[in-house]
Amino acid sequence: MTTRFGNVPIEPSDVLRFDQGLIGMETCREWVLLADESNSSLAWLQSLDRSEVALAVVSPRRFVRDYQVRISSRDIAPLGGGTAKSLQVLAILNRHQDTLTLNLKAPIVVNLTTNRGRQVVAKNDHEVQYVLGATIPLRRSA
Repeated sequence: MTTRFGNVPIEPSDVLRFDQGLIGMETCREWVLLADESNSSLAWLQSLDRSEVALAVVSPRRFVRDYQVRISSRDIAPLGGGTAKSLQVLAILNRHQDTLTLNLKAPIVVNLTTNRGRQVVAKNDHEVQYVLGATIPLRRSA
C-alpha cells in the first residue's frame, strides 16, 4: 500500500535494493520503479520502507543530451558488476514552485541485472538543481 498510488501489486523480482539508502533517506533501502501512466518520460521511485515516499525520476539524457556521469569503480562495485548496458542512470526531479529541476550531481544508478541501486555523487561539475527549459506534466506531486 502506497500513499500516492494506493495498493500496487509488486513482484519480488521488481524490488530494487539500495544497501545505503538514498542521501537523506538512508533507512529507505527497498524501492520499486513505477511507470507514470500519463508521461512516458517520467517514473516514480517508490519506497517500500516508507509508503509516503515516492520520488519522481527521469533519464537525464532525455533532457540533457550530452549528460555523462563519471563514477568510480568503487561506487559501482556494490551493484554487483555487470556492463555499462546493464546500468540505468536516473535523476531525481524536483518541483520548486513553478520550476522543475534535475539533480544531475547525485544520480541514482541501478544495475538492471542484479536489481541493486545506489545514489552516487558524480565527479563531474554537474548541477544539483539543473533547471529544465520546459516543464513536463506530473501526474502526482513530487
